[in-house]
Amino acid sequence: MTSRLVTGLLASALCITLSACRYNYVPLIPPQAEVRLPARITNATLVREEQQLKLGAQIHGRFEPGYLTVQWFDGSRELGTDSVYLDSALREAVFRLDAPAKGAYRAVLSFGGIVLRQVELYEVSP
Repeated sequence: MTSRLVTGLLASALCITLSACRYNYVPLIPPQAEVRLPARITNATLVREEQQLKLGAQIHGRFEPGYLTVQWFDGSRELGTDSVYLDSALREAVFRLDAPAKGAYRAVLSFGGIVLRQVELYEVSP
């Protein structure tokens, strides 16, 4: 056999082998990911109105109807709990708490069992 024939046979064997290694899979385009951000509380304010504390809150984003719950604290002492049912028609809530004495008040807002915001009003040092 001549060297030219051997080279030709090796080259054709190499071409056949390498053609089997080519990239033959075209990946599918994945479906568009739908991102659902949790509901969030905006415009939350805690102010004193004479002998009461007033907490106003508004919820934004997509959410299933449910209860917006507030837990009131003076320092580490829990003062009470209140809740309001919210849906797509009613997205705002106002809570009031009798508080004749000045204190270090906190209101913790939760929706669907998830804590979303804490609002503070320090009239005395905590």
